[in-house]
Amino acid sequence: MHVITFKPLYMERVWGGRELEKIFERELPAAGTPYGEAWEMSDRPAEQSIVNHGPLKGTSLNELWQNSREEIFGSGFEDSPRFPLLIKILDARDKLSIQVHPPAEIASELGGEAKTEMWYIADALPGAQLYVGLKAGITKADFQDAIEKGSVDQAVHSITPQRGDSIFIPSGRLHAIGAGLVIYEIQQNSDTTYRVFDWNRMGLDGVPRDLHVEQSIRCIDFSDVEPGMDEPNGNTLATCPYFHVDRLNLSTGTMLGNPDQERFSIITVVSGELESSDGRTHQEGDMLLLPRASQALRAAADSIVLQTTIPR
Repeated sequence: MHVITFKPLYMERVWGGRELEKIFERELPAAGTPYGEAWEMSDRPAEQSIVNHGPLKGTSLNELWQNSREEIFGSGFEDSPRFPLLIKILDARDKLSIQVHPPAEIASELGGEAKTEMWYIADALPGAQLYVGLKAGITKADFQDAIEKGSVDQAVHSITPQRGDSIFIPSGRLHAIGAGLVIYEIQQNSDTTYRVFDWNRMGLDGVPRDLHVEQSIRCIDFSDVEPGMDEPNGNTLATCPYFHVDRLNLSTGTMLGNPDQERFSIITVVSGELESSDGRTHQEGDMLLLPRASQALRAAADSIVLQTTIPR
């Protein structure tokens, strides 16, 4: 079986821009519209990724998951009604809201879905910042006071990442992406976000966006103080029960297959060029689903890739 690729779903966002067209030479749907997210692999009820090439062209990710799960994805996924990951590229030209995702133990009680994710910095303007965790000394009471005063930004810890850095964002971690960053995001298949602060700005419709203060306070891990960007453990950038992400440096001619031949992986091309067995070439920003027992990809140039798998 050959590699499977999907048509991206582009999401208009008040904080988005047009960098995906510049960096990855993508064709964005509408001229002048700010696109903040490209959903590369999505099996959400209202946002379905559709295969864009080969014999499966026109098939949704959910149809593949329901009808060809063992053949394409492998074994051990019987308990997952939907494809368990959501893969995105984010283009932040303005700051995102300061937000939190609910931990598994309280998500359903709040009417949401748990979400743990990781970020890999694909591009960063000088001085661009991430906001992650709390500043030292900030208590829950201090934070609630900052919400009242509209000064939450003063209570949140900031980091200046570089291209190629990564960070794990477990559910419960307060976070926001600053202006000037393009990020590969690998996350659980969830679309639950609680906004606690939106920089006192208006949405695309000229009205302040909804905040979810009560839910946020219940979700935030107030012991998460001044975290830094992650240090890789060998090739591994992030690992948790939901996903495992390795960064691999491939020299020209290297063959790349699934680490577990009986299960799929997702390849993100960070730099260089890969060739698939169907004769296609894949470049920076491309996302590839490598099916179980798939034919290997070949590095057509020195390349860096992220390989995402789901731990057994």
